Amino acid sequence: MIAVVDYGRSNLGSVEKAFARLGMPACITEDPSAIADAEAVVLPGDGAFDDVMRSLAHRGLVDPLRTVLEEGRPFLGICIGYQLLFTESEEFDQVKGLDVIPGIVRRFPAGQKVPHMGWNEVAHGGDLALFEGIPSGAHFYFVHSYYPDSDDTSLRRAVCDYGVRFPAAVERDALFATQFHPEKSQTWGLRLLQNFAAIVRSRRR
Repeated sequence: MIAVVDYGRSNLGSVEKAFARLGMPACITEDPSAIADAEAVVLPGDGAFDDVMRSLAHRGLVDPLRTVLEEGRPFLGICIGYQLLFTESEEFDQVKGLDVIPGIVRRFPAGQKVPHMGWNEVAHGGDLALFEGIPSGAHFYFVHSYYPDSDDTSLRRAVCDYGVRFPAAVERDALFATQFHPEKSQTWGLRLLQNFAAIVRSRRR
């Protein structure tokens, strides 16, 4: 079972329905013990960095998330769920994140229209499990005003250009994250979620 983390606001229903279409059971939950015991976790995205961190802390979800990440169970962060993995964000005076990925979430350069909203190309080198069967240059749907920035060489990346070249998706072992919304990205987004579901199933063997 995949636990879809409910922290009070996010695009939960469409994520759960996407996995249901793929035959992968997923459960929306804010129960810390259910998240700590889940075989895989999805942290979906909606809201401001500091608000979401406070909501996770208030609901007692930070430690269960850390447990899942530290134990190497499959984890998928989406949009703000991706950004929260970083050390800190420039949004609202450098708020601290989960610090799983060293780096900073930065605002797009001055003069660039924000939010970055709509379809954009995502390029990859063909070495990402999450992008199996997805061509480099496929379009995905974005909605964000900040972008992640990291020098961590352990990350495998897919990139996007929007005034600055940024990692639109990353992988490290069983940790996966996307700045775009796969649940809103039609064919290729569904394929990406299918790949994540396949990774979860493979861990059962």
